Amino acid sequence: MYLETRRKRRRGGEYWPWLLSFLVAFSAAWYLYSRQTRIIEAVRGPLPTPTPTEISAAQYVSRGDGFFDQGRYDEAIAAYRRATELDPALSVAYARWGRILALRHKTAEAERLARRAVELDAECAECQAILGMVLDWAGQVPEAIGACLRATQIAPEEALGYACLAEAYGDYGRLADALAAAEKALQFGPDNLFALRNAGYMEELAGRYTEAIQKYQAAVERYPNHAFLYLDLGRNYRALGKMEEAAEQFTRATQVDPTDAHGFDQLGWTYFAQGLYATAIEQLQKAIQVDPTYAPAYGHLGVTYYVQRNYEEAIVYLEKANTLGKPVEEYCYTLGFSYAYLGRCEEALPWFEKALELNSASQVAQQGLEYCGAR
Repeated sequence: MYLETRRKRRRGGEYWPWLLSFLVAFSAAWYLYSRQTRIIEAVRGPLPTPTPTEISAAQYVSRGDGFFDQGRYDEAIAAYRRATELDPALSVAYARWGRILALRHKTAEAERLARRAVELDAECAECQAILGMVLDWAGQVPEAIGACLRATQIAPEEALGYACLAEAYGDYGRLADALAAAEKALQFGPDNLFALRNAGYMEELAGRYTEAIQKYQAAVERYPNHAFLYLDLGRNYRALGKMEEAAEQFTRATQVDPTDAHGFDQLGWTYFAQGLYATAIEQLQKAIQVDPTYAPAYGHLGVTYYVQRNYEEAIVYLEKANTLGKPVEEYCYTLGFSYAYLGRCEEALPWFEKALELNSASQVAQQGLEYCGAR
C-alpha cells in the first residue's frame, strides 16, 4: 500500500514580520533625512547651478563655420569674434570674420581683419586668399592679385586661392588668366562655394549674362543660404533688362539675409530703373534702417528725390552719401544741380568742381558750371 506523503511546511512565512519591521524603520529614517535636508536648504538656500565650461577658440571657429554655411552671418561673426577673444593669435578666425564683412560690402573693416590674419600667419593659404578677395572687393586689385598668388603658392592644390585669383584677374582685365584660374579652382574644388560662384562671374565679365545666370543658379542650388549669390543673379537679370526677375532675386537676398543693407539697396535701385519711385524710396529707406552707415543707399535716395524734383530732400541724402563714403562723381554733380535749381549756385559750384576732380571729362559737371556761370 501507498503511504501519504506529508506536505512540508513553508518556512518563508516566518520572515514577514522581520521584513515588515525593516521597511517601517527604513521609511521612518528616509522621512527624517528628507526633512532634515529641506530644513538645511531653507536655511542656506539651494546649491548654485554648476557653470558649464566654455568651449575652446577652435570650437567657436567651427561653430562660426556652421553658422556661415547656414547663412546666419550675424551669429557666425559673433562666434569668430569670440574665438579671437579667447585666442588672439587664431588667424583663420580673423580671416573668416573679415570674409563675411566683405560679402556685406563693409570692406574697410574686412580689410583690417584680413590683414591681421596674414600678420599672424603669413603661411596660411586661406588667410592670403581671403585677403585677396577683400582687397579686390575694396578696389585694390593689383595687391589682391599678389595675395591670391601667394595663396596658390602656399597651397597649390586648394581651390579657394584660385577662385579668388580668378576674380581679381577678371577685375584687372586679364580675362585669359582669369579663366585659367577659374578652371583650376573647379578642378581642385568642384563643390567649393567660391569656385562655383566665380565661374558665373567669369561669364558675367564676358558679357554673357544668360550663361552667368545659369552658373550662379548652379551655385545657389548647392548653397541656397548665401544672399550674395542672389545678388549676383539679380544683377545679371537687370543687365538683361529683366527687371521683374531681378527684383525677385534681390527680394530673395533680403529674405536670406535681412540684416544686409545691400539687398534692400539693390532692390530699391531696380524699382528706380522701372520708374517706380515711391516703391524705390521704401526699399532704400529700409536699407538705411538696417545700416545707417551704408552710403550707397543714401546716394540712391538722393538721386531718386532729384528726379522727382524734390531738391531739398535730394540735398540731404546726397550730402550724407558723400560724407559716409568716398565721393562719387554722379552724386557730386547731382548735388550741385540740386543746389543750382534752388537758386543756390554758390553752394552748387564746389560740387561741380569736385565731380571734375573725380573725372576731368565729366560733361555733366561742366554743364553745371556753365549753368551757374550764366546766371
